[in-house]
Amino acid sequence: MMLSMAGFVANDALVKSLDGRLPFGQVMLVRGALLGALIGVLVWRQGLFARAREALHPMVIARSGGELLGTVFFLAALTRLPFATISAILQALPLAVTLGAAIFLGEKVGWRRWTAILIGFGGVMLIVRPGSVRFEPATLLVVLTVCFAAARDLFTRSLPPALPSLLVSATTTVLIALAGLLWCVVARDWTPMTGRELGTLAAAAFCLFFGYQFIVLAMRSGDVAYVVPYRYTSLLFAIAIGFAFFDETPDAWTLAGAAVIVATGLFTLYRELVSRRAIAARAAIPAGTGVALPPADRAEDSPR
Repeated sequence: MMLSMAGFVANDALVKSLDGRLPFGQVMLVRGALLGALIGVLVWRQGLFARAREALHPMVIARSGGELLGTVFFLAALTRLPFATISAILQALPLAVTLGAAIFLGEKVGWRRWTAILIGFGGVMLIVRPGSVRFEPATLLVVLTVCFAAARDLFTRSLPPALPSLLVSATTTVLIALAGLLWCVVARDWTPMTGRELGTLAAAAFCLFFGYQFIVLAMRSGDVAYVVPYRYTSLLFAIAIGFAFFDETPDAWTLAGAAVIVATGLFTLYRELVSRRAIAARAAIPAGTGVALPPADRAEDSPR
């Protein structure tokens, strides 16, 4: 999981290093095409081209749309904000997914997790600071990124279980590349690239590929409850890279907000783990044995 987060942050840093010299539609097209080539090799080696029609499932398209919009807003923010600020706000994604699951999927969330979600979004407000003289409108782009990334993850929950995840990644990559091509054609927004810029995008595509592969490996081979908290190491990587390569030092408000977001995110994960274990314990005892068990969580109506 830590290697995966390093790969994703390295991709972000490489794109940020272009300093806005290339239109974001062009970045989406070139990076998407290079990443698509790498994923295409895996799809071919696993014989998944024969199942390509499955990738047209409505939930796959909806998920890809969420990823596309999140990518657009993220790239728009990347050249306008410090690296650590972007990463700190993105740490609210697990809280946003929990909130979305409660509102749109009808999943029950107890008062402890509702409280954690509210406090966590309070941490986001510490970073964004709307209404203050330090307010940066571009931070709203990152908030929108979180919203669409959460929608992507919620759509992912509705994907057919038998659908290979590699086909989902391939579909998303192709859609983003095509959207970048459409933008370049309609807006006539294309800048001739130097060899260095093309190499930077190629390296970014490889880092994305690297991140995708390791996160799949982590989620499939490790205990999810143990592995998931290590996603927050991306914030440490972002702060280190921002300081070392972009001469960025997050201010006290950003660090405080990030600490609140990470703490509430970890607490939310912990509460879910406790509730799941309680449900598993209840299910393990046959009915009619006379053994009385408490609810999964006395303070919550449901494990979720």
